[in-house]
Amino acid sequence: MTDLNEYECEMLDTMLEAFGIPDSLTRTQILELFDQDEALAYSMVRALLREGLVMISGSHGDFELPDKLILKPKGEKFLKEGGFTRRYHAEQEKPREVGGTLAKLQQQNMRLQNVKLNQETDIRNLNKKIDMLRIREYIWWGLIALALLIGFLLGRWVG
Repeated sequence: MTDLNEYECEMLDTMLEAFGIPDSLTRTQILELFDQDEALAYSMVRALLREGLVMISGSHGDFELPDKLILKPKGEKFLKEGGFTRRYHAEQEKPREVGGTLAKLQQQNMRLQNVKLNQETDIRNLNKKIDMLRIREYIWWGLIALALLIGFLLGRWVG
C-alpha cells in the first residue's frame, strides 16, 4: 500500500464508487473516469486487481484495459470500510517502528559500544606498531648515513 499516494488512493476510491447496480464497469466507462488517459486507467485497474477487489471479464491484451471489470464482494466491503483513503490516512498516522522495543534498542546500543571499544583498541595497537616502525626507519636511516660517512672517511684516508 505504501506505493500509492493520497491522490491515487482517492482516484481508486472514486473508481470503486463508480461501480453501479450491475457491479461492473465497461472499458468505455473506465476511460471516461480518467478522461481517456488509458495509461493512468490501466495502472489504477492493476492496483485494484492486485488488491483482489475486482476481476476481469472479456478479452484484452497484456497492456490494455479489459472489456469489463466486475466488482467483487470484497471490494464493496472494502469501500464501505473507508477504502484506500482511510487505509492511507491510517498508515500515515501509524508511528514508524525504528528499531523495536526499548530492550532491543538497549541491546543494540551495548553491542555497538562493544564494537566501538574493540575498534578503538585496534586503532591504539596499530598506532603503536606505526610508531615502532617509524623508530626502526629512523634507526636504519641513521645506520645508512653512518655507513656512508664511514665509507667516505675510509675512502679519503686510504686514497
